[in-house]
Amino acid sequence: MAYPGMVHQDGNPPAFAHRTEARLRQADALCARRGARLTDIRRLVLGFILEAEAPVGAYDLLDRLRAARAGAAPPTVYRALDFLLEHGLVHRVERLAAFVGCVAEDHGAEDQGGHPAQFLICRGCGHVAEIDDPEVSAALARAAAGQGFSLARATVEAEGLCTECARLSENAAG
Repeated sequence: MAYPGMVHQDGNPPAFAHRTEARLRQADALCARRGARLTDIRRLVLGFILEAEAPVGAYDLLDRLRAARAGAAPPTVYRALDFLLEHGLVHRVERLAAFVGCVAEDHGAEDQGGHPAQFLICRGCGHVAEIDDPEVSAALARAAAGQGFSLARATVEAEGLCTECARLSENAAG
Protein backbone atom coordinates (compact mmCIF):
# COMPACT_ATOMS: atom_id res chain seq x y z
CA MET A 1 0.00 0.00 0.00
CA ALA A 2 1.36 3.43 -0.90
CA TYR A 3 0.98 6.44 1.37
CA PRO A 4 1.02 10.06 0.19
CA GLY A 5 4.51 11.53 0.11
CA MET A 6 6.25 8.27 1.01
CA VAL A 7 8.81 6.50 -1.12
CA HIS A 8 10.33 3.11 -0.35
CA GLN A 9 13.77 2.58 -1.86
CA ASP A 10 15.68 -0.71 -1.57
CA GLY A 11 13.84 -1.70 1.61
CA ASN A 12 14.85 1.49 3.41
CA PRO A 13 12.43 3.32 5.67
CA PRO A 14 10.12 5.70 3.86
CA ALA A 15 11.30 9.11 2.82
CA PHE A 16 8.82 11.80 3.71
CA ALA A 17 7.80 14.90 1.77
CA HIS A 18 10.00 17.98 2.24
CA ARG A 19 7.36 19.71 4.36
CA THR A 20 7.10 16.69 6.64
CA GLU A 21 10.89 16.39 6.90
CA ALA A 22 11.04 20.05 7.96
CA ARG A 23 8.40 19.43 10.63
CA LEU A 24 10.29 16.32 11.81
CA ARG A 25 13.48 18.39 12.18
CA GLN A 26 11.47 20.93 14.17
CA ALA A 27 10.09 18.13 16.39
CA ASP A 28 13.60 16.77 16.91
CA ALA A 29 14.82 20.23 17.97
CA LEU A 30 11.85 20.65 20.35
CA CYS A 31 12.62 17.27 21.93
CA ALA A 32 16.31 18.10 22.27
CA ARG A 33 15.50 21.40 24.04
CA ARG A 34 13.29 19.44 26.45
CA GLY A 35 15.99 16.85 27.12
CA ALA A 36 14.10 14.15 25.22
CA ARG A 37 14.98 12.15 22.13
CA LEU A 38 12.98 11.59 18.97
CA THR A 39 14.13 8.01 18.25
CA ASP A 40 13.89 6.44 14.80
CA ILE A 41 10.62 4.67 15.70
CA ARG A 42 9.08 7.82 17.21
CA ARG A 43 10.20 9.78 14.14
CA LEU A 44 8.59 7.25 11.78
CA VAL A 45 5.30 7.24 13.70
CA LEU A 46 5.24 11.05 13.82
CA GLY A 47 6.11 11.18 10.12
CA PHE A 48 3.23 8.84 9.26
CA ILE A 49 0.84 11.02 11.26
CA LEU A 50 2.11 14.23 9.68
CA GLU A 51 1.86 12.75 6.16
CA ALA A 52 -1.68 11.47 6.67
CA GLU A 53 -4.50 13.39 5.06
CA ALA A 54 -6.83 12.59 7.97
CA PRO A 55 -6.45 11.49 11.61
CA VAL A 56 -4.73 8.10 11.85
CA GLY A 57 -5.59 5.23 14.21
CA ALA A 58 -3.00 3.21 16.10
CA TYR A 59 -3.49 0.02 14.06
CA ASP A 60 -3.18 1.90 10.78
CA LEU A 61 0.07 3.31 12.15
CA LEU A 62 1.14 -0.21 13.04
CA ASP A 63 0.50 -1.37 9.46
CA ARG A 64 2.56 1.53 8.12
CA LEU A 65 5.33 0.86 10.63
CA ARG A 66 5.44 -2.82 9.69
CA ALA A 67 5.96 -1.82 6.05
CA ALA A 68 9.11 0.01 7.17
CA ARG A 69 10.15 -2.17 10.13
CA ALA A 70 9.30 -5.85 9.96
CA GLY A 71 8.17 -7.31 13.26
CA ALA A 72 6.82 -4.07 14.72
CA ALA A 73 4.24 -4.87 17.41
CA PRO A 74 1.38 -2.87 18.97
CA PRO A 75 3.39 -1.91 22.09
CA THR A 76 5.98 -0.27 19.83
CA VAL A 77 3.35 2.04 18.34
CA TYR A 78 1.65 2.72 21.67
CA ARG A 79 4.97 3.62 23.36
CA ALA A 80 5.79 5.99 20.48
CA LEU A 81 2.32 7.55 20.66
CA ASP A 82 2.61 7.99 24.45
CA PHE A 83 5.89 9.85 23.97
CA LEU A 84 4.50 12.02 21.16
CA LEU A 85 1.41 12.87 23.24
CA GLU A 86 3.50 13.61 26.32
CA HIS A 87 5.64 16.04 24.35
CA GLY A 88 2.73 17.72 22.59
CA LEU A 89 3.77 16.58 19.10
CA VAL A 90 0.42 14.90 18.41
CA HIS A 91 -3.13 15.16 19.68
CA ARG A 92 -5.56 12.32 20.17
CA VAL A 93 -8.96 13.02 18.66
CA GLU A 94 -11.06 11.00 21.11
CA ARG A 95 -14.19 10.97 18.95
CA LEU A 96 -12.26 9.17 16.20
CA ALA A 97 -9.76 7.25 18.37
CA ALA A 98 -7.10 8.65 16.06
CA PHE A 99 -4.13 11.00 16.09
CA VAL A 100 -3.19 14.24 14.35
CA GLY A 101 0.19 15.92 14.28
CA CYS A 102 0.88 19.19 16.02
CA VAL A 103 4.47 20.31 15.61
CA ALA A 104 4.43 24.04 16.19
CA GLU A 105 7.01 26.15 17.95
CA ASP A 106 4.44 28.67 19.18
CA HIS A 107 2.33 26.14 21.05
CA GLY A 108 4.71 26.02 23.96
CA ALA A 109 5.47 23.19 26.29
CA GLU A 110 2.63 23.41 28.84
CA ASP A 111 3.95 20.58 30.99
CA GLN A 112 5.70 19.41 27.79
CA GLY A 113 2.31 18.16 26.66
CA GLY A 114 1.46 20.92 24.25
CA HIS A 115 -1.33 23.44 24.17
CA PRO A 116 -5.08 23.04 24.76
CA ALA A 117 -6.54 21.35 21.68
CA GLN A 118 -9.73 22.38 19.92
CA PHE A 119 -11.00 20.38 16.95
CA LEU A 120 -13.75 20.81 14.39
CA ILE A 121 -14.78 17.37 13.12
CA CYS A 122 -16.83 17.04 9.94
CA ARG A 123 -19.45 14.32 10.34
CA GLY A 124 -19.75 14.16 6.54
CA CYS A 125 -16.21 13.54 5.30
CA GLY A 126 -14.33 13.02 8.57
CA HIS A 127 -11.99 15.98 8.04
CA VAL A 128 -10.55 17.38 11.27
CA ALA A 129 -9.39 20.97 11.61
CA GLU A 130 -7.50 22.14 14.66
CA ILE A 131 -8.23 25.62 15.89
CA ASP A 132 -6.37 27.51 18.59
CA ASP A 133 -8.74 30.07 20.05
CA PRO A 134 -7.60 31.47 23.42
CA GLU A 135 -11.15 32.71 24.09
CA VAL A 136 -12.47 29.12 23.98
CA SER A 137 -9.80 28.02 26.46
CA ALA A 138 -10.47 31.02 28.71
CA ALA A 139 -14.25 30.46 28.67
CA LEU A 140 -13.78 26.80 29.61
CA ALA A 141 -11.36 27.71 32.41
CA ARG A 142 -13.83 30.31 33.76
CA ALA A 143 -16.70 27.82 33.65
CA ALA A 144 -14.59 25.20 35.42
CA ALA A 145 -13.47 27.71 38.09
CA GLY A 146 -17.12 28.68 38.61
CA GLN A 147 -17.74 25.08 39.59
CA GLY A 148 -14.72 25.03 41.90
CA PHE A 149 -12.86 22.84 39.43
CA SER A 150 -9.18 23.30 38.73
CA LEU A 151 -8.72 22.65 35.01
CA ALA A 152 -5.40 21.00 34.12
CA ARG A 153 -5.95 20.31 30.43
CA ALA A 154 -8.87 20.33 28.01
CA THR A 155 -9.56 19.05 24.54
CA VAL A 156 -12.65 20.40 22.80
CA GLU A 157 -14.15 18.38 19.95
CA ALA A 158 -16.97 20.05 18.05
CA GLU A 159 -18.86 18.06 15.41
CA GLY A 160 -20.62 19.51 12.40
CA LEU A 161 -20.15 19.94 8.65
CA CYS A 162 -17.18 21.44 6.82
CA THR A 163 -17.81 24.01 4.10
CA GLU A 164 -17.72 21.44 1.28
CA CYS A 165 -20.05 18.95 3.00
CA ALA A 166 -22.47 21.74 3.96
CA ARG A 167 -22.53 22.91 0.33
CA LEU A 168 -23.14 19.35 -0.91
CA SER A 169 -25.91 18.92 1.66
CA GLU A 170 -27.59 22.16 0.56
CA ASN A 171 -27.35 21.19 -3.13
CA ALA A 172 -28.89 17.78 -2.42
CA ALA A 173 -31.76 19.36 -0.47
CA GLY A 174 -32.39 22.18 -2.88
